[in-house]
Amino acid sequence: MYKLLTKDGMAKRGEFETVHGTIQTPVFMNVGTVGAIKGAVSTDDLRTIGTQVELSNTYHLHVRTGDKLIKQFGGLHKFMGWDKPILTDSGGFQVFSLSGLRKIKEEGVYFQSHIDGHHIFMGPEESMQIQSNLGSTIAMSFDECPSSRADRTYIQNSVDRTTRWLERCKRKMQELNSLPDTVNPHQMLFGINQGGIFADIRIEHAKRISELDLDGYAVGGLAVGETHDEMYYILDEVVPYLPENKPTYLMGVGTPANIIEAVDRGIDFFDCVYPSRNGRHGHVYTHHGKLNLFNKKFELDPRPIEEGCQCPACRTYSRAYIRHLLKAKEMLGMRLCVLHNLYFYNHLMEEIRGAIDEHRYKEFKKTTLEGFLTPEEEYR
Repeated sequence: MYKLLTKDGMAKRGEFETVHGTIQTPVFMNVGTVGAIKGAVSTDDLRTIGTQVELSNTYHLHVRTGDKLIKQFGGLHKFMGWDKPILTDSGGFQVFSLSGLRKIKEEGVYFQSHIDGHHIFMGPEESMQIQSNLGSTIAMSFDECPSSRADRTYIQNSVDRTTRWLERCKRKMQELNSLPDTVNPHQMLFGINQGGIFADIRIEHAKRISELDLDGYAVGGLAVGETHDEMYYILDEVVPYLPENKPTYLMGVGTPANIIEAVDRGIDFFDCVYPSRNGRHGHVYTHHGKLNLFNKKFELDPRPIEEGCQCPACRTYSRAYIRHLLKAKEMLGMRLCVLHNLYFYNHLMEEIRGAIDEHRYKEFKKTTLEGFLTPEEEYR
């Protein structure tokens, strides 16, 4: 159950109670696609850096190691050794990302596995069954994530089908939650708003899915090719039509600046691979922009990645040492950068929640965004 604690403009500060604990929002979910954060990050590490929610992917866990095996083990929480909330993506994004390996029909999507080429079918019922086997806290509805550059006719037909799929997802989840052998009988369902960059289609879809009274609502199909201004415009238009008394989730977003802007438009939940992916390449976030630790200027730099940061990397190690590890291709360098970036994101969300609590979010947004370097300056 979602409790709205306060608002500062459109920015929402809430608590979301789940069977695996209460989530303080706004929140950034740390992405562990196959049940682990890339970069040798353990669940103990996740607790240390303040992670509230871990996100895993239905499609990837289905093709390897297999959701049925994970159910036999007792579910994904037990499999990972993680007792806090987990959100599972439905596999719908793979309808977009694996466009060369799939065919979309009314009944669902026919995939060719990106691992070994074997044929896979996934529809709403199959996605719900897989997520039920995993026993995640929050399951996402199965949808199509169309390209933001698709034409209006394609987008409208896709959205209509996504709505029909959502209704099937809801019916299937209710059935699965009632079974005696289900891993998590309290599994929640979030619906996904789609519509490309057509505001009127987005708004109409938001109205339709809001009538289903789901546990939460996501805005999907953004950060897939449109500009940042187009994304913010769509959020301005569509969020007011999603239920204020339910959490809102902007899928796959994004940069710290994206998150700060989206919170100001009423978004509660975020996820993105940026902090872990960039960390694995030696790119680390600070309140003054992003640093490339491979740069020679850090060769003898005794400072931590960011002064005052309390992450496991900054408490002990210098920029110079971490650069040495990266150059020597030692895994510890990659791991320290990933831990720092995830800590930075999680701590940024703490700062955001504090600013909303104290009704100073506009000021926080202005001063924080001014602190970030421009993209052209980041790597100097």
